[in-house]
Amino acid sequence: MLQILYTIVKHYKVLGISGIILLLKRNFNYFEILNVKLRNYKFPIELRNKTSDLGVFYQVFLAQSYQLNYYLEPKVIIDCGANIGLATIFFKNKFPKSKIISIEPEESNFKMLLKNTKQYENIICLNYGIWNKTANLKVEKNSGNWDFTVKEVLNKDNNTVSAISINEIVERYDINQIDILKIDIEGSERELFKNNWETWLKLTKVLIIELHDGLKPGASKSFFKAISNFDFRMIKKDENLIFYLK
Repeated sequence: MLQILYTIVKHYKVLGISGIILLLKRNFNYFEILNVKLRNYKFPIELRNKTSDLGVFYQVFLAQSYQLNYYLEPKVIIDCGANIGLATIFFKNKFPKSKIISIEPEESNFKMLLKNTKQYENIICLNYGIWNKTANLKVEKNSGNWDFTVKEVLNKDNNTVSAISINEIVERYDINQIDILKIDIEGSERELFKNNWETWLKLTKVLIIELHDGLKPGASKSFFKAISNFDFRMIKKDENLIFYLK
């Protein structure tokens, strides 16, 4: 009983009345799409009920996993592995003057990303997979209905998506500094940090990353080998590692 009361209070405290409504609706299969209007957020958010959307939502807005205890006025934010746009929305409401480039490879997630960000200005959504070079990537479902990884393949088919590198994004949008770089790419950090990171990583001021050795062994090793070339201050927050690069 106390746990139930604690959950209700926490939902209300952080999310307002929308949190209580979400808490009730998520238990019913009737509601395929949950529409949530958060306190102090400009526009409502759509979530797919009975999917990992809810877990990501709680991570971003209840656990505040992307809250930075550091004064910033970011001009450019890159969201690699944007999923349905929740971290993008968090950053946009916190830093409304920022330009955000959100990259998501999986088609159904990308459609939700477009829905959730369409009312905001200066958000660019790209249907690509993040990689260390131009390539074709095959999207492969994992055990969870909404979890997936990507791998490089030679030929295109209905399950492939084009890859884009952060170097390409920097060149395409004439970026001279990445104020916040968020990376949650389901193990592809292994390839991302394998090579071709030297140019864009030195432009990065704050890096937020979730590592996935369970999906791709060697992901952490690849990342730390690259980041060790820089001076930084690291903070662990929930599943994320936050690096303030000097």
